[in-house]
Amino acid sequence: MARPAWTCSPSAMTEWESPDYEPALPVSEKSNPLTRDMDRASAKCIVRMLQACDAQMFQGGTGTTYQRLLSEPVLEALTEVAKKVEHILKRPRDSLVVLSGCGTSGRLAFLVASTFNRALKELDHSLVYSYIIAGGDRALLSSQEAPEDDAQLGALSLQKVCEGQKSVLFIGISCGLSAPFVAGQLDFCLQHPEVFTPVLVGFNPTHQARDERIRGCSFTFRSVVRRMEELAKRRGAFLLNPAVGPEAVSGSSRMKGGSSTKILLEVVLSAAHAAAFADTPITPTGVRQHIRAHEEALEITYAQAEGIGALLEAAGQSLRRGGRLCYLGWGPLGTLGLMDASECVPTFGAGCEDVRGFISGGYTALNNNEGPLGPDFGIGHEDFLRQVLPSLSDRDIVLLLYTHADRVGQVAELARAVREKTSNVHAVYHQVNGHAAAAVQQDDINRLCLSSLKFTWPSPTAQWELSTKLLLNAVSTGAHVLKGKIFQNHMVDVQVTNSKLYRRATRLLQKLSGCPESRCEEALLKAVYRVDELTADITSSDISEHTQAARSATKAVPLALICLLSDCSLLEAATRLQREPVVREAVEVCLS
Repeated sequence: MARPAWTCSPSAMTEWESPDYEPALPVSEKSNPLTRDMDRASAKCIVRMLQACDAQMFQGGTGTTYQRLLSEPVLEALTEVAKKVEHILKRPRDSLVVLSGCGTSGRLAFLVASTFNRALKELDHSLVYSYIIAGGDRALLSSQEAPEDDAQLGALSLQKVCEGQKSVLFIGISCGLSAPFVAGQLDFCLQHPEVFTPVLVGFNPTHQARDERIRGCSFTFRSVVRRMEELAKRRGAFLLNPAVGPEAVSGSSRMKGGSSTKILLEVVLSAAHAAAFADTPITPTGVRQHIRAHEEALEITYAQAEGIGALLEAAGQSLRRGGRLCYLGWGPLGTLGLMDASECVPTFGAGCEDVRGFISGGYTALNNNEGPLGPDFGIGHEDFLRQVLPSLSDRDIVLLLYTHADRVGQVAELARAVREKTSNVHAVYHQVNGHAAAAVQQDDINRLCLSSLKFTWPSPTAQWELSTKLLLNAVSTGAHVLKGKIFQNHMVDVQVTNSKLYRRATRLLQKLSGCPESRCEEALLKAVYRVDELTADITSSDISEHTQAARSATKAVPLALICLLSDCSLLEAATRLQREPVVREAVEVCLS
């Protein structure tokens, strides 16, 4: 069936800002009007949709409803936080900057802390950055979503990292202002203002912060935010929460939420480093220039929309044929490949082998706190050569991710090994304009690869990290869209493994089926526990027990949706999904 064309309507770019648009949902959970029919779009159209959605990060507001990334209050807050970091850089003794989050937010906390510690090491300066991720370092490489609901664990982990410190700038990241793990850490900071200055990074206005009481605590995320707002009046706390628009796939904060997080953190830390080590004053104007540099990175990336679309199409074909998508990366781009791969399982209900990332140097290059994580978490190129290469075929697709500052000869060597098993190998690389040192080796790689996507920059820059993140998000998201893992623009095959995802799944079922909330929750629980009648034990259990059970329940949300639309048993719903695994088409059969 031919996929319809798509055009970007100016009104669709700003429709989400209307107070009448999905008013019951926070911005981070709304559906994006730009991507309503994403599941019917061609690869080329999907890339254009993603480009339009990403451009919303840098848009000015159309009214007074939301603060945006470039709004004056946001620029001023970024300036003040950067000055706090500068102060710690100049007086690092017994001081620390801690970045923390769950899932993608925690992975970006790790990436940014690692990048800026590496810069300090090159300057022979004390390392001041530390990271925390809910679930520990295993969460860098796989979904560990249950700890996100544990506020006490969050507080304890922060207390452990900061033991003995006298001055801590804590930056807690929760895109939806909702993660109990981060709320617990912020609460701990507020209880100890003599040591901690808390900063909250997220992308909802404060009145949309989650107001559900946190298990084992007397507070909600919203009540913590209210306390921070009071303290912020005296510059004892800071809130960095511009609205950047709904995600292309509703609620998938790994995308715009992750990109905006990376931008905010890099803007703050880059400005602080420039002030501490190059005497460059920190001003709102300078902060704005930092943000605009990231906007240019977006434009440079999507100037290659045609090439990105071709990669997306090839990856989608591989996944549809039961093949794998493998990222072989070098340096930070390798880390981004690991991150993108880790996010596909919880987001799309993908198999753990469907999308995998590998980094040159393995755990030595990753340099995570806990070091090697065991045989189930092989991430080095050697692991790829041993575990994946022997069974590689033309059903699979391999992406090489590198810059010309990396060992390009090593890239060519690995490309030759892959090319002996499959022709479906592609290169994505960054180079500085006029830099020709690796030209001969790049010619070899070009001959070995089915396609080579080149990004040229005026000077060496961290922006190629954001560029690579945007590209990988586009390829993996689009590939799963083409595989049929999205319904309209919703994550319908999501695993409901924490309270946020449980509530999201219930709301989604209600929206798509038109049934009351209570009936939707009942259908979800039946699909999770695989029963046609709920027992008293199930109905009396709390959400934490349901999310525990959901870890082993595949396709719970699609099954519940089919049951609601067809009023059928779970067995009948499972049979329908087996006959028609593309969720939208299975639903349309129910409605016909």
